[in-house]
Amino acid sequence: MLQRLSPVALAVIGTALLCVMDAVIKQLSATNSALAIAFGRYVFGAAAAGAIWNAAGRPAITLEMVRAHAVRGFLIATSAFCFFYALGVLELVEAITIGFLAPLLIPFAAWLVLGEKPRATSVGAGIVGFIGALVAASGAPIEQQSPERLTGIAAALTAAVTYAFSVALLRQRADRDGAPVVGLMQTLLPMAIVAGPAVALSPLPPVEDLGWFFVMGTLGALGWYVLIKAYARAEAQRLAPIEFTALIWASAFGFLFFDEVPRVQVYAGAALIIAACLFAAWEEQRTRPAPAPQTPIGD
Repeated sequence: MLQRLSPVALAVIGTALLCVMDAVIKQLSATNSALAIAFGRYVFGAAAAGAIWNAAGRPAITLEMVRAHAVRGFLIATSAFCFFYALGVLELVEAITIGFLAPLLIPFAAWLVLGEKPRATSVGAGIVGFIGALVAASGAPIEQQSPERLTGIAAALTAAVTYAFSVALLRQRADRDGAPVVGLMQTLLPMAIVAGPAVALSPLPPVEDLGWFFVMGTLGALGWYVLIKAYARAEAQRLAPIEFTALIWASAFGFLFFDEVPRVQVYAGAALIIAACLFAAWEEQRTRPAPAPQTPIGD
């Protein structure tokens, strides 16, 4: 069924699933550390990804694949830990809005990783997007101002940078290795990276939270499986704006489950970031050279 959907539709579905996962993570952060959540995310995610890999006929995994995905595994683990921490100390929609910087950074990451040189419009959009992130993080009530909140903002920014590079690397490997292998690699490798720190520094999760850990891991594996399918069939820069649909889900879940009413500044910052990204995507599409006409055989 997924093969019948367009890359854009797949990206929308994948983003929605991951946003539900973010709400579950925020719920778990009340009783668990960010390290424990990250480890649990990848333990249960690896189980779900393994089931998908098994159902796909167990495609071969080579040592070259493991080496190629090792850097991405480190980036994913870093991004997850930072973002999970941010979810615990910031409002859901605020953390996700700051995370919207990632699509603006993807062209630069793709330049460094894939050689896709960004245009001047991408640079300008990046500057506007950064201003939007500053606006989104401003205006919090005095009682919410604390060193921990500032650390949460810094963590969300770090997560956006590392996420952008992981997406660029995803584009590099998605079509070559296939979604089942990529999905398994991006859960097993981060799990191995965070296992030691999590076991050494974090207490065991409460038994009553284990069901939520399972839900979190399953949503993450399914969401990324769908996104990998999308990125294997379209350029990273084309699909990046789809990430903004998360603002709708984050606002709804934050209000329904956490009684969060986002500040005006959050939406103003989100508007700047979204406008910058959509303009950059439109300009990239407008200036892309048309494909050369095919010459009929025999001419």
